[in-house]
Amino acid sequence: MSSTATEYYRNIFDRRTSGQLRTLSHVKRFMERLHGDNAFLAALLEDVENSRTIAERYGIDVDPVDILPLWHKSYDKYRKEPERAAWPVVAMWLEYLQELVAHRDMLREEGKMAKVPPRFQTWRERQILRCDTELGATAQSITHPIIAFELSDGCTGECWFCGLSAGPFHGYYQYTDDHAKLWRGVVGVASELFGSAARTGFCYFGTEPMDNPQYDCFLQDYYQITGALPQTTTAAPLKDQPLTRRVLELFRRHRCVPNRFSVLNRQQLDQIHAAFSPEELLGVELVQQSKEAGIPKALAGRARKQKLRGEDSNDVVAGSDNNHTTIACVSGFLVNMPRGEIKLVTPVAASDRWPLGYRIVEKRLFKTLDEFRESLERLIDDHMHESLLPNQMIRFRRDLQYEAGNPHFHLRSRYVHYTVADNVAPISLGDIIASGDLTASQVIARAVTDGSNALRVASWLDDMFMKGVIEEDLDDRFAYQTSEDTK
Repeated sequence: MSSTATEYYRNIFDRRTSGQLRTLSHVKRFMERLHGDNAFLAALLEDVENSRTIAERYGIDVDPVDILPLWHKSYDKYRKEPERAAWPVVAMWLEYLQELVAHRDMLREEGKMAKVPPRFQTWRERQILRCDTELGATAQSITHPIIAFELSDGCTGECWFCGLSAGPFHGYYQYTDDHAKLWRGVVGVASELFGSAARTGFCYFGTEPMDNPQYDCFLQDYYQITGALPQTTTAAPLKDQPLTRRVLELFRRHRCVPNRFSVLNRQQLDQIHAAFSPEELLGVELVQQSKEAGIPKALAGRARKQKLRGEDSNDVVAGSDNNHTTIACVSGFLVNMPRGEIKLVTPVAASDRWPLGYRIVEKRLFKTLDEFRESLERLIDDHMHESLLPNQMIRFRRDLQYEAGNPHFHLRSRYVHYTVADNVAPISLGDIIASGDLTASQVIARAVTDGSNALRVASWLDDMFMKGVIEEDLDDRFAYQTSEDTK
């Protein structure tokens, strides 16, 4: 049942010797310490000749001199023009990183697997095209999984930068006999309807996985049904260490996808490094979220709210320069098991309209497996269209600026410039769409009045729709909501 992405990921580890894996794990720990502890770099630079002794104090068994191009500013040129033969450990590390990026890109393709309903597939591809031109560099890291599950209601983390403004914790979904039966049924329905694309799913979103002490039981069921072990991202890996170790053991056994620990401060980095060996964390990305690390936070959720209120006293949010505007990744269904709630969602740039960086297309409630299946099918039928609906208002996306021209018009945003042929009718279809006050059928009727071929105009409109430049966000019912104010 394993997928191409899974096989590729497993091969990253299987094709390397135990010695190579050990070396990679210690280089990884070195880099984690480098990015999350300014004092570590300062100590290295102050005494390069004794850098190995310094590294050993942190449990790092790699000679920093052997990986100088990764950390010493004198070797900036190497990063651009690597002389791999001269630095074999560095070459091995860079190759490993390249393979992880290649695997990430494969995960995006996994959602295209054969059994996904064509209407869902078309809708998802349209969202991908839109995100690629609306979100800038952020879009490269979005894999657009088709489904995510939440096994708690709210979150205990209360991270100041939370891009999803996770609400307060109200309990977790217990792994009782009845809950386990419904859970397995829900995952089974997703697998039945979406086939191997269901392997892209994961079991958190605006929640903390480790808030559910039986989290690993849900993961194991997911693997047994879909053949994929969902990724785990946690900001509380030390909250319940036996649970964290059970999750890591599932990773060791199945190796489907890397996990992630969000590191909130240097003290937590110290504690994580003390609790887990480099080898244990080779399959875990430590996402350095501390202010010391200086990695810009997404301008969404709480971080965005702080920025707008002028409460951000550092450059961690300001440094994003509005380029990183969402941490949402799902183009599909967000399922909250405790609430019995399904939302159809897709990433967008965080704004006053969608402050959490994702659009809620529609939401439904379910209590039974039949209601869950019916909700999925209705959401697909109601919102995932392969062509424009006749009564749909036609206008360009909000982020695109229209510039008239003949025989082409232009659509520009911060990240993209479209030049569009406007020659299928005697009148300018670009001008008509830019006015934003006609439906698809009215646009066609207007063009036909001026002597155009209706089928040709309809085909042109559908092509614009499929490219993702026509605005689909026309429903105000769910806009302006945040996780914190929808309890």
